Amino acid sequence: MTVLPADSHVHSEWSWDCGSDPASAGSMARTCERAVRIGLPAVVFTEHLDFEDAWRVEDGDIGEHAQKYVDATGHVRLPPFDADGYLEAIDRCRHRHPGLRILTGVEFGQPHLRDAQAASLLSSGVIDRVNGSLHVLPFEDGNRSEPTTLFRYRPAEEVMRAYLEEIPRMVAGSDSFVVLTHIDYAVRYWPVEAEGPFDPRRFEDDFRAAMRALADSGRVLEMNTRRLWPWLPQWWREEGGRAVSFGSDAHGADGLAAGFPEATAMLEWFGFRAGSRPEDFWTR
Repeated sequence: MTVLPADSHVHSEWSWDCGSDPASAGSMARTCERAVRIGLPAVVFTEHLDFEDAWRVEDGDIGEHAQKYVDATGHVRLPPFDADGYLEAIDRCRHRHPGLRILTGVEFGQPHLRDAQAASLLSSGVIDRVNGSLHVLPFEDGNRSEPTTLFRYRPAEEVMRAYLEEIPRMVAGSDSFVVLTHIDYAVRYWPVEAEGPFDPRRFEDDFRAAMRALADSGRVLEMNTRRLWPWLPQWWREEGGRAVSFGSDAHGADGLAAGFPEATAMLEWFGFRAGSRPEDFWTR
């Protein structure tokens, strides 16, 4: 039986988009309990590390549970990441589950713009894994917005290309992250009713350029299992990508390691192999 890799993209109550929901209290503990039940050998809690101060949203764009973070001007005002509380929770879970590998981590938003603000935490030695994420793009009047908002105002093709063109700038502008998460993030909000199903071939050159920049930097591409796209590992391999991580992007225990058996089988087919430890990147 194949041993599953670590789920290296997991959120708990210490992420703002989980912690704003009262039902999320204790989700780190529940996620660890589920990992033990399903035989997952390791989990990396990569909580959101966001410093955006000009993030503009429209009604409903951020989700009902996080609406309390939106001020009267439509700007998102996030609470600071409680690193001390998070680390204490990690220690409690490690003590409770000594047979489970529990690693620390962050999902660092827009690192090429925010490295200075994260430097103290990331240089402290307490964070095992830094995932880099691109969530927001320039909008207007100095604001930035997520694709879900931008698709309301701009042609879908323009938004997709802007997202993918920002990735090489993010790679060139920051050394603080090791893994690029959900390169297909903007596709989550693709306006299917207006545009029809998303066709990656329309943006193949853009995806490949983003992957090539990441591969040339020696970094790692996440296989985000919310969507299992076979073209993604194929293009990554063809553009020189050597390593992948696996991440469910779970925001609760039920989503832990979702799609991992299928994802690992797919990556094995493309020639990627497991490392000696469950948290190691798969390489070829």
